[in-house]
Amino acid sequence: MLRKMSVTVLLLSLGTALAAPVTARAQEAPDVQTIVNKANVAAYYQGDDGRATVRMVITAKGGRTGERVFNIVRKDVQDGGDQKYFVYFQRPADVRRMAYMVHKHAGTGKDDDRWLYLPALDLVRRIAAGDKRTSFVGSDFLYEDVSGRSLEEDTHELAQTTETHYVIKNVPKKPETVEFGYYNVAIDKTTFIPMKMEFYDKQGKLYRTIESTKVETIQGFPTVTQSVVQDHKSGSKTEMTFSNVRYNIGVGEIFEERYLRRPPQEVTK
Repeated sequence: MLRKMSVTVLLLSLGTALAAPVTARAQEAPDVQTIVNKANVAAYYQGDDGRATVRMVITAKGGRTGERVFNIVRKDVQDGGDQKYFVYFQRPADVRRMAYMVHKHAGTGKDDDRWLYLPALDLVRRIAAGDKRTSFVGSDFLYEDVSGRSLEEDTHELAQTTETHYVIKNVPKKPETVEFGYYNVAIDKTTFIPMKMEFYDKQGKLYRTIESTKVETIQGFPTVTQSVVQDHKSGSKTEMTFSNVRYNIGVGEIFEERYLRRPPQEVTK
């Protein structure tokens, strides 16, 4: 999702998908906080701002598909810190003109502010902090995936080092506020892009996976341009493709509630 595009952004022991553990090199790995900080910047903070068009295809267990197309615009207040996001839906008709905005508060302990505009009702509603891990417009992505989970909400452990990836185990500090017990993230050792995330429930069973399936270099920034999330319980999946990705475009002060009803051209075109 732009968010250093990712979406979102979104990883675990990868078995044969990654090379075997390299114990000799494990000692050479950066400390875990350095790794997660670099991954956070690579996933969500490329450039000072950014914009992309996102096509989201939702596939139910039985094979029925649905589509969402939207523009997403991001502006950093501080690199690695506060950010602002604006999402504007173009199609299908039932979500057209819907708008979603996030004011992300990183490293402050304060909950992010989220708003959703529903054009059919001409209603702007706040999304409560407790709803951030619910479905994003009917997809397998969550509201929290759009702008990313705050690093301060979890403890981080370097669980494994392979030839190509660092695998970080993340455990929530407030387990009562989330549905997962922990999640693992495989981070590319060269680009620090999170390549795969695997979420485990409170019983330790894998139930959700997010994978970066295509990474391209755009304006010098490694950028996730395709990603997929799978819900292993429901059997559904959602694929996202990012196009028209641009960084450092000089986004203005568009992240105000009044713009949700009448968004500027920066997000509609």
